[in-house]
Amino acid sequence: MNGILIMAHAPLAHALRQCALHVFPDCGPAVTAVDVQPNMPPEETLAMARITAEQMNTRGLLVLTDVFGATPCNVAQKLIDGLNAKLVTGANLPMLLRTVGHRHESLDALVARAVAGGAQGVMQVAPVGQQNQQRKRHDQSINDHQQ
Repeated sequence: MNGILIMAHAPLAHALRQCALHVFPDCGPAVTAVDVQPNMPPEETLAMARITAEQMNTRGLLVLTDVFGATPCNVAQKLIDGLNAKLVTGANLPMLLRTVGHRHESLDALVARAVAGGAQGVMQVAPVGQQNQQRKRHDQSINDHQQ
């Protein structure tokens, strides 16, 4: 099974992990978080992330970060170098829930799930009446938890 490491500006990474545990109470060992603290040197963040990734002991690792080009993403790019790992940025809760529900799939499939979950979780919602939030026919997995 693949592991999921969330790296984001503090306190987002741990908050997203707590949300994942709320929906998937059994995902604790497979989902970890590294909050990037203000004023912490990137080298220290990388060292902490490496220790966290090693402790997960999974066959593959999906790293989710919050903002492309920011410190969490830049550190994660260094982290995945040489590992059986993939990196996706723009993390949001629908993306995380989609990946947690499908963490048994290949890393490439998990990346596709992450991108689809993140994009499909962003929509304009009508103030009243029917919400017009029908699921897309191509991805109606029971584990999606898209609402």
